[in-house]
Amino acid sequence: MPSFDVEQARFNMIEQQIRPWDVLDPRVLELLADTPREDFVPAEYRELAFADLAIPLGHGQVMMAPKVEARMLQALDVQPSDFVLEVGTGSGYVTACLARLGGRVLSVEIVPELKYAAQEKLAAHGIANATLRVGDAARGWEPERRYDVIAVTGSLPVYVDAFQKSLAIGGRLFAVVGEPPVMEALLVRRTAPDGWVREALFETDLPPLVNAPRPPRFEF
Repeated sequence: MPSFDVEQARFNMIEQQIRPWDVLDPRVLELLADTPREDFVPAEYRELAFADLAIPLGHGQVMMAPKVEARMLQALDVQPSDFVLEVGTGSGYVTACLARLGGRVLSVEIVPELKYAAQEKLAAHGIANATLRVGDAARGWEPERRYDVIAVTGSLPVYVDAFQKSLAIGGRLFAVVGEPPVMEALLVRRTAPDGWVREALFETDLPPLVNAPRPPRFEF
């Protein structure tokens, strides 16, 4: 059996999945080429690290498909001075990407085992500007703080405005909103103290954040 060619698989991911999905920002493409996704997936899925699918992490969680991660990173336009909140650390791969683009990252994960595993991987790769916390951020996190970027990596069955209220002026929020089979990825920008602009990016499907608010159910 031929050995797994990591670099060829990474190249194919970028050229066959990510570029065709309109991810053309050179900073994002360079980041994806240089950040070893294969080191963040569970060991048994290493040869699927660059496949166009959501990789299971256990505990009902998944890594987003590479093209979704890439579109999210491009839309958020993370700058070197940005303070970033990530809701859902998961594997730590997106955390690493956000940390390499931004100034500081605060990442909150509800599953302790995932948080500690991600922390080890980030340390092994010299990521020192990301702080990980165990907690439930499904309805926001430390609302007195203001973030330049908020990346919500699990879906929200209903939109939660607590996240947009935590944006600094000029800040950007990425969230996937809705329920199967169709969810919408949104980019929300805060333009003023009471002003937000919402842009629909694409349709996708993503497991919900643990404890995310649900729409009311009507029983007859």
